[in-house]
Amino acid sequence: MKLDILAFGVHPDDVELGCAGTLLSAIAQGKKVGIIDLTQGELGTRGTADTRKTEAENAAKVLGIHIRENLKMADGFFKNDEAHQKQIIQAIRKYQPEIVLCNAPEDRHPDHGRSAALVADAAFLSGLRKIETKDEQGNIQVAHRPTYVFHYIQDRYLEPDFVIDISDFHYKKIESILCYSTQFYDENSTEPQTYISSPLFLESIKAKALQLGKQIGVHYAEGFITKKLIGFKNFDGFIKNVT
Repeated sequence: MKLDILAFGVHPDDVELGCAGTLLSAIAQGKKVGIIDLTQGELGTRGTADTRKTEAENAAKVLGIHIRENLKMADGFFKNDEAHQKQIIQAIRKYQPEIVLCNAPEDRHPDHGRSAALVADAAFLSGLRKIETKDEQGNIQVAHRPTYVFHYIQDRYLEPDFVIDISDFHYKKIESILCYSTQFYDENSTEPQTYISSPLFLESIKAKALQLGKQIGVHYAEGFITKKLIGFKNFDGFIKNVT
């Protein structure tokens, strides 16, 4: 299946927190969208790899995405090296997305920035035909380089290069986040409290979306960072309701 957008997250729930509203918007427009989690989040203080798997599956149903896979890299210990890059390259060549979304380039959790560099580097290398990879059946894959790689913004405030209006999809995004019941606030939970299990953490997600939305005159928005300059053929890209 060829996808329009392929979103990578180093931990299950990263994509939901960072760009679920944008994915929901794209799906509503008829785009084919997928998620690939790099790790099972097995080092998380709360929950287990098995509970995270179930939560990720439930979140995928809420989002209505077309595929979700987990590469089962080692949480906390994966590297930006040839072996890990080739795993990403295989996924990109398998689904041939035009747009790749990935973790924030710098964040509180060191896995996020390392994952961002890993995916961005692999996305470039995926276009080099002399790098050979094979699919699950052992067939040589065709080289494919996504047109764009965008980084979603996570815990730390990073200045976005552009934002996307998610006003119609914000509450569905929150529903997908709440599928991760072991990770976020649950007054009945007996698990240890963590940075993200506070009710204030979810409020901060909403507040960030409100802040970005206010800056473009809508209710809620998500921000993205790009290293590639974005261009338009003419001013129609800036004008609402162009026919």
